[in-house]
Amino acid sequence: MTSELIYKYLSNEASEQEVQMLFDWIDASEENKKQFITLKKTWALTALSEDLSTASAPVIKLQPKKKAIQYLKYAAVFLVLFGLGKLAFDFTQKTNSSKEIVLELADGRSEYITKDNQTKIVNDKGDLIAKKLPNHIVYFGKVQDQEVVYNTLKVPYGKNFKLTLSDGTVVSLNSGTTLKYPEQFGINGKRNVYLTGEAFFEVAKDKQHPFIVNANEVDIEVLGTKFNVSAYPENPSVNGTLVEGSIQMYEVENKLNAVLLQPNQMATWNKNSKKIITKQVHPSFYTAWTKGELAFKDTPFSTIAKIIQRTYDVEIINENTVLARQNFTGTIKISESSVENILELLKRDTPFTYSIKGNTITITNLP
Repeated sequence: MTSELIYKYLSNEASEQEVQMLFDWIDASEENKKQFITLKKTWALTALSEDLSTASAPVIKLQPKKKAIQYLKYAAVFLVLFGLGKLAFDFTQKTNSSKEIVLELADGRSEYITKDNQTKIVNDKGDLIAKKLPNHIVYFGKVQDQEVVYNTLKVPYGKNFKLTLSDGTVVSLNSGTTLKYPEQFGINGKRNVYLTGEAFFEVAKDKQHPFIVNANEVDIEVLGTKFNVSAYPENPSVNGTLVEGSIQMYEVENKLNAVLLQPNQMATWNKNSKKIITKQVHPSFYTAWTKGELAFKDTPFSTIAKIIQRTYDVEIINENTVLARQNFTGTIKISESSVENILELLKRDTPFTYSIKGNTITITNLP
């Protein structure tokens, strides 16, 4: 009967009363807890086989807030050991950043983008060039044989933003990202933008004007496609993940060092080796942030810590060597999560303690 209840719980089919009965049984003894984890292993491996057979990415799904507290209690067991379960957890977000998105115009002016300042954007000649919305700027039109001037959009930690360029290309910018782009694309030449951070591009097709993302020491060239680029300055690599169409990644100093990607492939350029390698991936893991999610697949905690820092605008100092070696797989809803809740989940499997001072979180070993 207990085994049936556990499998019912893992499939998210248990009632609230049944969930409470199961938790009471687990708390009754260490032997019960071991049996619970053993059955979870069997269930997780079965789930993994099903995921691989259908070529779908294993994720932790989220449930409504009604069961949040109950599911939270043993959520870490699944996230940390396997991350393949259909277990749900839910959180309450805490907003602690007062930083604003900054738009630097070509004429030297700077504007803050807030929810309250919907307005039009004009150039130094008074011409309307864009409409500014709370979470989106939309540019208009093209120039005719005139000098192309650049605007720069800076998105701080804890926020993201969307931009529609004058050619119709839509760019989603992740937290901690800077994009330099033409105020209006010229009628001649290539469409160049300059990225530091991470962005998802939906490029408008224009065979006469190739679209080029300049990221660190590599360029990514396309005609019309959907792809994600991650080029944070603290990372020694640049990743380009293709969702639709085709892209070419090449080294700026050596254009013969290039790869052509097909959908569901990722190219990684390494600053130290100067090599570009490709592999098959599930693009959903690398574009989940555009849907307001954090997605991990066998991801080291050191990488997860960096993502959490950018997403929630905090600093994480990890002094726990065991946690540093852990890898995790799962998906978390950003708008329903807080850093404290995530850490509380992780510490249930890898014991540690942490302290919070301002926006700095220090993780240490247990006393």
